[in-house]
Amino acid sequence: MDVFAQRRAGILLHPTSLPGGEGNGDLGPEAYRFVDFLCSCDVSLWQTLPLGPTHEDLSPYQCLSVHAGNFRLISLQSLVELGWLDDARLDESLDLYTQRKVRLLAAYEGFQRKAGEDDRQALAHFVQERSRWLDDYALYEALRVEHGGRAWYDWPQPIRDRSPRALEAARKRLANRIEQVRFEQFLFYRQWSQLRRYANERGVLLFGDIPIFVAHDSADVWAHREWFSIDERGQLQVVAGVPPDYFSATGQRWGNPHYHWDALKKDGFGWWLERIRSQMEMFDLVRIDHFRGFEAYWEIDAQADTAVDGHWVKGPGQRFFKVLKQVFEELPLVAEDLGVITPEVTALRKQFDLPGMKILQFAFDGSPDNPYLPHNHEELSVVYTGTHDNNTSLGWYQELSDEQHHLVRHYLGDSSEAMPGLLVRAALASVARLAVIPLQDVLGLDGAHRMNVPGVAEGNWHWRFNWDQVQEEHTQRLRDWIQLYGRKIY
Repeated sequence: MDVFAQRRAGILLHPTSLPGGEGNGDLGPEAYRFVDFLCSCDVSLWQTLPLGPTHEDLSPYQCLSVHAGNFRLISLQSLVELGWLDDARLDESLDLYTQRKVRLLAAYEGFQRKAGEDDRQALAHFVQERSRWLDDYALYEALRVEHGGRAWYDWPQPIRDRSPRALEAARKRLANRIEQVRFEQFLFYRQWSQLRRYANERGVLLFGDIPIFVAHDSADVWAHREWFSIDERGQLQVVAGVPPDYFSATGQRWGNPHYHWDALKKDGFGWWLERIRSQMEMFDLVRIDHFRGFEAYWEIDAQADTAVDGHWVKGPGQRFFKVLKQVFEELPLVAEDLGVITPEVTALRKQFDLPGMKILQFAFDGSPDNPYLPHNHEELSVVYTGTHDNNTSLGWYQELSDEQHHLVRHYLGDSSEAMPGLLVRAALASVARLAVIPLQDVLGLDGAHRMNVPGVAEGNWHWRFNWDQVQEEHTQRLRDWIQLYGRKIY
């Protein structure tokens, strides 16, 4: 399906931000209710952040695996309905991580006692079909628990360096835990597949997100050290980030290892092909975060405290995307082309007909040539009021000076429309084929409801909405604007 064949409207909301569930939203009943809400607004696309298992900071952009799903998203209530779990309630005397793990252990015991033959065969088929990544991930997770949550590069040398004898001993020693991890992944993929089918049957497409880089402490780097810039002890040599920009005066030092692109090229980019194929099985459209890193990436010495003294290194460029084009009939990808964008980056994106992104919060610097101003938008693009890394649009507007307020309203036209409605309307009116609005902006929420503050290590990724915040006026207004600006799918 060509998502950009017609004008559409979408909403950006990570599943962890849904109501319901303990500690975070999940793939249970509230996710289905949210799909119904989208349908009632004539919204035909739901964009999420990456769905992988996170570290303790909960950032979906630093996952433990590029293939696995986050066990925190598994709906315990759905397992109760299947009869595999007696009670979805958690033991409040334990931390949320432990509580969920305890309930999922109970669910696996219930599965082993009560599951029918079809479900047992489905699990066996899943384990076999996903073995190329699932075997390593399940062993990695079991070892990580055994070593008290320490990163793989701090494990004892034989297991750190994947000695065949040490791996075989670990598989035998941790067999029960490995089976539990496989079961949890089966649950996640099963619940996600069911939710996607429910959404697609109602005309709602799902839009995912691929971080370009991989977390240093991840199953992928542990299992495939040959693809990454680490030394013989697994330690970082150079790390990823971006130079100073509008998010940070000292740039952003992300700390991810860079790729050995020459080695990946020789392998025909097989690791990347498998990664993209995995996401295409889950989503109708996928955003590649930090697209500019394929043309050139910012390389920082691993010992540096900030990103200021990094330098640009050429990436795989055309060669990589030509291979993708050869392997996949369609490339339903969106290029996140924000930050320091050169003519070479734009040329690479356009050569492969990849939509870029337009952020309205970045538009009002006083220059009529600003590419984010609506009159400079392109049809083959995705327009946002803001993203998960921005303040909410109301919070952004409240922090502007009086002069900036005048500039914004002068451009958008004096109107009785309150913020952020005026910015939402501008996004939906844009010539861009796809307009995506964060749910916070649909609900008119201020900066206390933002999802992430780049460069701030703590306090992010926790935001959740509740249905009391969703008023009938929100549904009616959004539906009216989607119809008015030709974004309803018939």
